[in-house]
Amino acid sequence: MRIRNTCFVCLSLTFFTIFFLFISFSQSFAGSDSGINLKPSIKISPDKQFDFAEYYFSNKDYLMAVSEYKRFIYFFPEDERVEQAMYRIGMSYYLGRHFTKAVDSFKALIDRYMDSDFSIKSYFMISESYVKLNGFDPAIISLNNLITITDDENVRDEAYYRIGWIHIETASWEKSRLYFSKISAKNKNKYRLERLNAELDNEKLIPEKDPGLAGFLSIIPGAGYLYCERYQDALIAFLLNGGLIYAAYESFDDGHNALGGVIAFVEFGFYAGNIYGAIASAHKYNRKKTGQFIEKLKDNTKINLSADLKNKGVCLAFQFVF
Repeated sequence: MRIRNTCFVCLSLTFFTIFFLFISFSQSFAGSDSGINLKPSIKISPDKQFDFAEYYFSNKDYLMAVSEYKRFIYFFPEDERVEQAMYRIGMSYYLGRHFTKAVDSFKALIDRYMDSDFSIKSYFMISESYVKLNGFDPAIISLNNLITITDDENVRDEAYYRIGWIHIETASWEKSRLYFSKISAKNKNKYRLERLNAELDNEKLIPEKDPGLAGFLSIIPGAGYLYCERYQDALIAFLLNGGLIYAAYESFDDGHNALGGVIAFVEFGFYAGNIYGAIASAHKYNRKKTGQFIEKLKDNTKINLSADLKNKGVCLAFQFVF
């Protein structure tokens, strides 16, 4: 009986020893899982995070720059550089050719900061983004909105200058002259308006082809193309239409009326195409010559503009070809 009790006590002690060892091991393991005794986590500071975003921006990795600027804004919403970070996001999208997202980003900055230096720059960049999207009307609207809200004459003059050039892009010569004339007297030399207006007057000398005349001349196959200075197309049109007309005539003359009818039907399509093609060629010729004139005007007179980051004034970069 005494031996049995002694065995029971030994078994009990063994059981409790194993139980406490298991509990101790489990707590130790759980402690290691919960982060105890791990290396300290890395802490980011506003300066480090902003510099990290700037690093990607300066290295033209614009999508990564957007992510890091957004991270900066999220973690440090009270930092004084939040507005600059928002502007950089818009610029990253613009330089990365995501123009629609650029517009949305610049608009978000304007909604939040209204009349700040960066918001003024954002109006200009919204306009530039729309121009890249061939949205000339909204580009002008953005600049007109800026003209309405600003009291800074230099900013208004830059907006007038930009609107004038948008109208040049669309060959709206009189509208461009109107906006250039609104620039204040003190800035006329800055924008070299005297030379610009003199060059702009040469738009009257842009060679043009009359689409109606091109179509009329195409009564003789190839003559319309010849008028539009498309000599190879003129020769092909003349030979092709002339050959089909002759083939149709011979078919009818030989009594092959069905064949002659088929050839005449095919020739009618080519003949109509000859007229339509000549008219289209006249329009294409005019667009080409107008585009060449605009590019020459840009090379000779346009000033590349960038608003100063620190001031509301305008910083000008001159680029002329003499």
